[in-house]
Parts: sequence; C-alpha cells; structure tokens
Amino acid sequence: MRNLVVIIALAIGSVVYAQSKETKFEKVGDLVKATYYYDNGKIKTEGFFKDKKLTGKWVSYNKAGVKTSIANYEAGKKVGKWIVWTKNGIKEIIYDNNIVQNVKVINEDTGVAINNE
Repeated sequence: MRNLVVIIALAIGSVVYAQSKETKFEKVGDLVKATYYYDNGKIKTEGFFKDKKLTGKWVSYNKAGVKTSIANYEAGKKVGKWIVWTKNGIKEIIYDNNIVQNVKVINEDTGVAINNE
C-alpha cells in the first residue's frame, strides 16, 4: 500500500513538473524576445531585450492569462505610458527617463479619472 502511495505521488509530481515551461528566448532582428511562464504553462511576462537591457513594450499577465500591465522601456529605463490594471481600476503612469511624470487613476465603476500630478 505504501509503495502505491509513493508511485502515485511521483506520478502527480511528474505531471505538475511537465506542465511548467522554461523561459523562451528568440532572436528578432537586433532584439531578443523573452517569454516567461507560470508553473501552469501560461505566459507571465513577455517583451524584448537589446544589448541585455529591457527595451520596447513588455506585457504581463496573471496566472489566469488576464493582462495586468503594459510597460515601455528604452535601454533599460522606464519611459512613456504604462498601463496597470488593478482591483480598483486602471492606472496610467507616464515615465520619462525612469522618473514618474504623471499618474492617472481611472475608477472602472464610475469611469472617473483622477490625475495625480
């Protein structure tokens, strides 16, 4: 009986391990596209590197596969508009050279935008 329990535990562990995916890197022109995964096999984050620094658009998802943020980088620095979905609404954050310039919170229930300058 004990051997049967051990075999079942090993089989379940093998199935769970087989579902996890390794980080994927692929060359796209002069960029490297990176895709990171959750243990359940769904995409966690994907974006690009140039000269080993984050560049361009990066998109993140929760474990259910729902988009949670869109970020922009230039030579590893936060730039431009970022969008972050939260429980309370949507945040629009504007970056310039890694420095927050403006934050706007949009409450999904009321559609009201609050500007936090």
